[in-house]
Amino acid sequence: MAESHFLAVLSRMKYIERWALMRSARPENLSEHTLEVALIAHMLCVIGNARFGRALDAERAALVALYHDASEIITGDMPTPVKYHDGRIRDAYKAVERGAEERLLDALPADLRAAFEDVLWCKADADEGELYLRRLVKAADKISALIKCVEEGRSGNREFESAEKTCRAAVEEMAAELPEVASFMADFFPSYGSTLDELL
Repeated sequence: MAESHFLAVLSRMKYIERWALMRSARPENLSEHTLEVALIAHMLCVIGNARFGRALDAERAALVALYHDASEIITGDMPTPVKYHDGRIRDAYKAVERGAEERLLDALPADLRAAFEDVLWCKADADEGELYLRRLVKAADKISALIKCVEEGRSGNREFESAEKTCRAAVEEMAAELPEVASFMADFFPSYGSTLDELL
């Protein structure tokens, strides 16, 4: 069997710095962000199941979240204002992301590829539960970005003020459609940015 570089490539998430256009009080790498998104996505699904009668696979949500930005190992982190500046840039970048994901999948032994395609890509015939789960992962990604902005602000860095307003508006819009997000923001979000002494 041929040698596979798949996991070695994924291990390089720790070298991809996020928020490249911003001056950060504490730099954040892709590996840190990915773990936080996985934790939040898992919690959103647990909330959905416990409070809103859903049957979401919380462990799958965490897994999808772990791979949600894997393409950035190859592409780097494209700043949001650039990525979404206009439809042509967004569509072109989505094609670049898809190409990067293909390269990652090509690093796998052929017999393992399908399992990871199922994580990286939402199938065209995905059921409502899978589609909803992926919406929650996207919400977790945005919540993680908002957390970063809040933490930077609490450290005295004003660089993230505009980004915080944008992220907060996006999360509030998601919370209006996804009750799990509203519940998370009420119960868990206020603690972020506190010191360990305050938390304990």
